[in-house]
Amino acid sequence: MSLTKKPVTGMKDILPEEMAIRDYCISMITKTYESFGFTHIETPCVEHIENLCSNQGGENEKLVFKILKRGEKLNIENASGENDLADSGLRFDLTLPLARYYSNNQALLPAPFKALQMGNVFRAERPQKGRFRQFMQCDIDILGESGNLAEIELILATTTLLSKLEFKNFKVKINERRILKAMAKYAGFEEDKTDAVFVILDKMDKIGLDGVREELIGNGFDESIVSKYLSLFDEMKNDNDSTNIGALDYLSNKLDGVIEEGVIDNLKEIFESVNSAKTADFELAFDPTLVRGMGYYTGTIYEIEMAELNCSVAGGGRYDRMIGKFTGNDTPACGFSIGFERIITIMLEKGFKIPGTEGKTAFLVEKDIKGERMGEIIKEAAALRNEGRTVLIARMNKNKKFQKETLEKQGFTEFRNFYAQELKY
Repeated sequence: MSLTKKPVTGMKDILPEEMAIRDYCISMITKTYESFGFTHIETPCVEHIENLCSNQGGENEKLVFKILKRGEKLNIENASGENDLADSGLRFDLTLPLARYYSNNQALLPAPFKALQMGNVFRAERPQKGRFRQFMQCDIDILGESGNLAEIELILATTTLLSKLEFKNFKVKINERRILKAMAKYAGFEEDKTDAVFVILDKMDKIGLDGVREELIGNGFDESIVSKYLSLFDEMKNDNDSTNIGALDYLSNKLDGVIEEGVIDNLKEIFESVNSAKTADFELAFDPTLVRGMGYYTGTIYEIEMAELNCSVAGGGRYDRMIGKFTGNDTPACGFSIGFERIITIMLEKGFKIPGTEGKTAFLVEKDIKGERMGEIIKEAAALRNEGRTVLIARMNKNKKFQKETLEKQGFTEFRNFYAQELKY
């Protein structure tokens, strides 16, 4: 049997040029988020299967990589189904593991707790551009803060980071799950059918208002209720205001007596605080069609959209009831996750150059150089490294042109060739 040299479908090998950019991004993420008071933590990539399949992860629960039981517990002969074979799985995001982590360690953590978490997650889905089966996620979460200071800090921290990675002119779309539910209630949808309504609403940017109308009616919803519901979106639309903030006043009047008191004012405060404090180049916009698929969101939800990719590159929201599933007591929680792989994809396509990488020198040494002469070359490299330079020592290839081009892709800008007979630069 011959071995397979290609990686498993949906996973990839990372070449040195990309790895350098990934390391740079991780460094910037850590530095930026720590400056906002977030603390770096780590959770295992393997989670209990009952946690992963607890009806909180939306469609992602259908994409779990399950892990077989080990040793004598793996009793295939007497298994009646897959649940008798698997007791754990690979995490599909970092939020659910964080909730378990906080529940287990709450007595040892400050309140509120600001967590920074980076790590690989796994989803058995169809790979496509910027989307893999194994991919890095980067999350910041604030646990124990019930007020909108959490949302404000999360938005400002994330947008500050993207600005430091040289992204600009992007859009942060924001909505509220309680607004979504109030609009559905106002129109007359039954409460237990609203999730099905939201799944169709989430397609608005792809199929438009008429497409949503057709699909809602096609799924058996009353035409008069659908018309009343979609009239809200039509009346909120303002082509002259891309931020759509005025729609909040419209909804405040229209949903009076239907929506929970203070919800819209809470969202307005987020707009005011973020817009007055932001340092990055982005637009904060209210999007009443923003849904986000995770079943655990309870309040504010948001996504970041960039023109470079026809999809979001970051998202998150408030999930005040998840930790209570573990402890029995609900804990305020809010988070923001960056689509790390999508960010890297954009940076590679732009030809991003890591700042301050000048000064990388390659010593290319002819194969006949040995002993004392080699020691002198190594000593010279050490002296340059002590000055803060990066120095690579490598044997000279026959095809020096190709070798140099390969090293240039890794950021080397200066080359010194050492020959056995004489020293040449």
